[in-house]
Amino acid sequence: MTGLPAGWTLCKIGDVLEPVEKTGKDEKDREIWYVDISSIDNKSNRIKAPKRLNMAEAPSRARQKIQAGDVLFSTVRPYLRNIAPVGQGLDGEIASTGFAVLRGIQGIEPKYLFYKCISYDFVSALTGEQYGVSYPAVKEEQVKEQPLELPPTNEQHRIAEKVEALFDEINRGVESLRDAKRDIELYRQSLLKSAFEGRLTADWRAKNPDKLENPEVLLASIREERDGRYQQQLEEWKVASTDWSESNDRNGKPKKPLKPKTLPPLSVKELNQLTPLPATWRWIRVADIGLVGTGVTPLRSNNTYYEGGNIGWITSGALNNPVVKVSPQYVTEAALNDTNLRIYPPHTLLIALYGEGKTRGKCSELLIPAATNQAIAAIVQEATSANFRKFLKWFFTKNYEEIRASSSGGVQPNLNLGIIENTPIPLCSAREAKEIVMRIEARTSQIPDPRIRSGWLAVFAILVL
Repeated sequence: MTGLPAGWTLCKIGDVLEPVEKTGKDEKDREIWYVDISSIDNKSNRIKAPKRLNMAEAPSRARQKIQAGDVLFSTVRPYLRNIAPVGQGLDGEIASTGFAVLRGIQGIEPKYLFYKCISYDFVSALTGEQYGVSYPAVKEEQVKEQPLELPPTNEQHRIAEKVEALFDEINRGVESLRDAKRDIELYRQSLLKSAFEGRLTADWRAKNPDKLENPEVLLASIREERDGRYQQQLEEWKVASTDWSESNDRNGKPKKPLKPKTLPPLSVKELNQLTPLPATWRWIRVADIGLVGTGVTPLRSNNTYYEGGNIGWITSGALNNPVVKVSPQYVTEAALNDTNLRIYPPHTLLIALYGEGKTRGKCSELLIPAATNQAIAAIVQEATSANFRKFLKWFFTKNYEEIRASSSGGVQPNLNLGIIENTPIPLCSAREAKEIVMRIEARTSQIPDPRIRSGWLAVFAILVL
C-alpha cells in the first residue's frame, strides 16, 4: 500500500530517465554554450548566465550534452538548490558533470519532473545524504535513487499546469506586495519630510503661540544643563579616583566622564544648503543636543573578557531592530576595567557607523544599560534634550539614506563620530517636538499591513496546505 491515488505508482526517479550522451574528442573545435553551476540563478531556478566557449578551451567538466526539457540538478551542495530546466535556446549545448542531467522517457512531463526536483522533500532528502566537508556533494546515483510519485501522463500535465498557475499567482502577489511596500515607504517619507520642515504642525503653532519657546533660549538651556551635569560628573569622578588610588585597588579604575563638545554654529553656506524652517525653529548640530560616544571590541583572544560576562555589549547588527531590548553578547568586568568601554544608560540612541548590508545608518533606541563596540555611535541626552529623543530618532529614520550617503571611504564606506556629531538637525520647542512625534506615530500606526493589500498570503497558504 503506497497511499497514492488510483492510477499512480511509486518508483525511483532513475526508472523513468533516459541516458545522457557525453561529448567526444571530435567536437573540440565546436563553439558551445556551457552551463556550469554558476550559470544557475537558484532564486528563480533558471539558467541565467551560460558561457560562450570554444570546446577546445572548455573545462574538463564540460562533458554532458543537454536537450530542451532536461532538468539540471547540481550534485554539489544540493541545499543551495542550483536546479533548473533546460530551455529551447540551449538544446544541444553542453553542461558540467557537476549536474545530474535528468531526462524523462516518453510519457514523462518535463515540468512535472522539474517541480518534483525543486520540492522541499526531494532537496532535503539529498542534503541529508551529502558527503564531504569542504566540498559537500551527492552522487548522481543517489539522485536517481530518490522516490517519485508517478501519475498518468495526462495528470502530470494537469499538475504541472496547476503548479505554474499557482506560481504565477504568487509572483503577482509578490509584485503587489513590493508595490504596496513602495507606496507605504513613499507615504512615510512624505510624512516625515512634512514633519521636519514644520508643515505637519503649522496649524498647531498657529493655535499655540504661547508654547513656542525661543530656539536660542532653548538651546542655551540645553547647554547649561549639559555643562552642569558634566561638572557634577567630573567632581564625582575626582572623588572616586582619589578613593580608588588610596585603596590600592588595581581593578575598576573610574572612567573620566566624556566632555561635551561645543561646535561652531552652522555657517551661512551650510544653512543655504538646508531646507528653510519656520521662524520659531533653527538648525543646530547633533552634538548641540546630545553627548556622542562610542565603544570598543575587547581583545577576542582574551577569554577573561567574554567568558561568564554579564555586561551587555551591543554590536551594529542589533540596530536592525528599532529598539534593543536584549544584548546579543556579553563582556566581563575585566573587559570594562581594561578597555575604554563605557556603559550607556537606557534610552541612549544608537546609530550604526558601519555593518553588513543596509545596517550602516540605522538608528535604534537602547532600552537596557549596555556597552557597545566601535561600530556604533551612542547619543546620550540629558533631561531637557531627552524631550527630543523620539523626535531625533524619527529624524534619523527620515534621513537614513542621506546619513548613509555622508559616509567616507571607498569599497566599504563608513560613518564616524565626527559625521554624526556634525549632522544638522532642526530644533523646535519641546512641546511642538512632542506634538510632531505624536502625529507621526498616530499616522504611521494607521498604515495597513501591505500583505493584506496584496492578498498573496492566501495563495501561499493553498500551496503549503
